[in-house]
Amino acid sequence: NGFGGIPIPDFIGCIESLRHLDLSKAGFGGLVPNQLGNLSSLEYLNLRADIEDNLYVTDLQWLSGLSLIEHLDLSAVDLAQASNWLQFLNLGSNKFRGKLSSAIGNMTSAIDLDLSDNELEGPIPITMGNLCNLKSIVFSELNLNQDVSTILAVLSGCVSNQLDKLDLSGCHLSGQLTNQLRNFKSLKELHLSGNSVSGPIPISIGKLSSLRVLELDQNQLKGQLPSSIGKLTNLEILDISTNLLEGVVSETHIGNLPKLKVFQASKNSFVESWNVGSMFPLWLHSQKHLRYLDISGSRISDSLPGWLWNFSSPFQYLNLSHNQIHGQIPGIPWAMSVDSVIDLSFNLLSGPLAQISPNVFFIDMSNNNLSGSLSPLLCYKLKETMGTVILNLGGNVLSGGIPDCWLNWQNLQVIKLSNNRLNGSIPSSMGTLQSIVSLHLQKNHLSGEIPLSLNNCTDLILLDAGENELHGSIPRWIGDSLRKLVVLSLRSNKFSGYIPDELCTIGSLQVLDLADNNLIGSIPRCVSKFRAMAKFNGSMGTAISYVIGAGTFVATIVMKGQILEYGTNLNLVRSIDLSNNQLSGEIPVEVTSLFELQTLNLSHNLLSRTIPDSIGELRSLESVDFSVNKLSGSIPESMSYLTFLSHLNLSFNNLSGVIPSSTQLQSFDSSCYEGNQLCGLPVPNMCPENGTIHGVGHGGGNGNENETDWFWFGLVVGFVIGFWSVFGPLVFDKRWRSIYTLFGSQTNVENH
Repeated sequence: NGFGGIPIPDFIGCIESLRHLDLSKAGFGGLVPNQLGNLSSLEYLNLRADIEDNLYVTDLQWLSGLSLIEHLDLSAVDLAQASNWLQFLNLGSNKFRGKLSSAIGNMTSAIDLDLSDNELEGPIPITMGNLCNLKSIVFSELNLNQDVSTILAVLSGCVSNQLDKLDLSGCHLSGQLTNQLRNFKSLKELHLSGNSVSGPIPISIGKLSSLRVLELDQNQLKGQLPSSIGKLTNLEILDISTNLLEGVVSETHIGNLPKLKVFQASKNSFVESWNVGSMFPLWLHSQKHLRYLDISGSRISDSLPGWLWNFSSPFQYLNLSHNQIHGQIPGIPWAMSVDSVIDLSFNLLSGPLAQISPNVFFIDMSNNNLSGSLSPLLCYKLKETMGTVILNLGGNVLSGGIPDCWLNWQNLQVIKLSNNRLNGSIPSSMGTLQSIVSLHLQKNHLSGEIPLSLNNCTDLILLDAGENELHGSIPRWIGDSLRKLVVLSLRSNKFSGYIPDELCTIGSLQVLDLADNNLIGSIPRCVSKFRAMAKFNGSMGTAISYVIGAGTFVATIVMKGQILEYGTNLNLVRSIDLSNNQLSGEIPVEVTSLFELQTLNLSHNLLSRTIPDSIGELRSLESVDFSVNKLSGSIPESMSYLTFLSHLNLSFNNLSGVIPSSTQLQSFDSSCYEGNQLCGLPVPNMCPENGTIHGVGHGGGNGNENETDWFWFGLVVGFVIGFWSVFGPLVFDKRWRSIYTLFGSQTNVENH
């Protein structure tokens, strides 16, 4: 499309419904018409030119009319004449690619420059040092791959005089912060989180007296926190978490920051950290405006002080987890901010549960020594509507029954009561929690049946009531009503009866664990309807993603004989465990259509007949356990295709024949095959050429034992007769000795 350098026609701007316009390298030249700004429906515009085309613009104001634009390419278009008007350029969150152009230095009137969240690459061009009017640079999530000191050097000239915001978070920066920071005296926000910046925080940081936001988290900063931090009297947000800082944080650092609202310093290596003697840090007492405080993992070994709740601005976020805080939890005041988050998990807190404010959005008191009943927390204000969405009380020593007090907790989405000493039945009022997506009741002493009212909880994604004393049959309504389930675990209870076919209607199911019960009958053939186990879609939907993001969605799954916990990676897990029941019949061939299945445990049942020949279709299998059943026939040749297999147990069945040859199957210990009549590596039985296998296993009853005895008797007799047939004449007859000696000599000559 060579147009010989003629201008782009003005009339194109009249096609207002146009969505895609590609004039790249079409040979147009001259002035780009402002009429292109009339294309209000345009999503894609490519004016990429060759330098010799002399395509140029005198202003870019017309771009403001392209409100739907997603892709804009002005490569090799001369923007020099348009630079004098451009003050605010926000091209963030597009799909721009390539290197940052030195032409950016021509925009000398620019005040705000936002190129964040694109696929642009560094380094930052030296010409950016010419942009003396810049007040804001937002380059977050670009692949600058540059030394941070080099960037500071480029900007430390006239740019540093006006700049009040510098955001280089997530830009793959390395190197160390230098004293060039002192030049940025107008800076109010400095965002450098999520890089690989190392070395100490320079003392010159204290020269930035206007600084309100300092985010240095998720780097590799070392050394002590400089006392000059205490000179930043306008500081409102300080985040130094997830670094390698050490030393002691004291009143000198924090005590003179009267405006501080957010302080996050978890996951560092502070030697004494926040522990000032045996008390909470006293500098906290002086921070009356703190709203966001994270001092988790800081070795605090004090009790919770009453003044912690008396700040003039109520907490929005308080994380004291992973410390050694002891004593009782005081009542959490009703003055808490709306949607506040409180995490007291993994401490040594004891005593009864405390009352909490209805404004608390997230409360985690798990993994402490809290005792007594749930009632003080759940039932003390029966007429108040609680705003709590996530409630985690797992891993304590709470006892008694689960109270029937859930009517005022209608906002709950996650309930974790696991690993306690709760008894009695599951109350029917839990069925009123129609917003719930994750219910963890495992490892208690709950009894009775699963209440029918739970069929109202149609948004449930995870239901784990394993390791209790629940009984009765597995309810059919689980399959009819809980169609969004991803994890269903009822293991280690006293359930009896058949596995209901209705479970097969839960196409989203990824983990089914019914192990260690008293189930009978056959495995339903309809398991082929578990779509999520047959096809990987990489997503579990927005609801489960939201809960996982909150850090509370953890599924406990038994895989490869181990108890494992899955959180953010749960979407990768596909597992069926029906072990330790009384299931009979054959392994349905339909199981082999679940192509994404990783774990299949059918051990300790009464299953008979053969292993399906098509089991090799389950190429994702990592763990297979069919042990202690009544399976017969040979191991299917297709099992040699299971290249990801790392755990296998076929022991104590009636299997016979040759173990198929593959890297995986021969790598397992022979105990994985014992109790069968198998031959070939890795078992000690060699396979005879006639194909008749005589096993040395433990299964098969008296008949097999007799066959084994006759096998060994025949082997010994044959050896004795054969030995004397060959060597007897050598002992008693000189002629045979002479012939043998002659034959041996000839053989040695021939071999040499």
